Amino acid sequence: MAWTQIINNGRAFSSSTAPGFSRFFSSKSSNPYIVKVGIPEFLNGIGKGVETHVPKLESEIGDFQRLLVTRTLKLKKLGIPCKHRKLILKYTHKYRLGLWRPRAAPVKA
Repeated sequence: MAWTQIINNGRAFSSSTAPGFSRFFSSKSSNPYIVKVGIPEFLNGIGKGVETHVPKLESEIGDFQRLLVTRTLKLKKLGIPCKHRKLILKYTHKYRLGLWRPRAAPVKA
């Protein structure tokens, strides 16, 4: 008896749209993320002092796609400190997985 009520309630809920969910799936919101990402936008999105290495990485690595596959030894040879290397590698991994993107406007802390 209880199972049939649960199944029937589930069907009734899934067939109707809940009014509370419209704020989560709004199509009106603008995209707060940068569409085209390069090395400067990526490092500025990370923040925490990593953006000081933009000229060095642009001259040595050059392309954003090459930055995404750069390993720690290459960054170490460029003279990037350990904390910044860890941040760059952490966020490049998240970016490749699609879990993180740099924002268009910096977040105010």
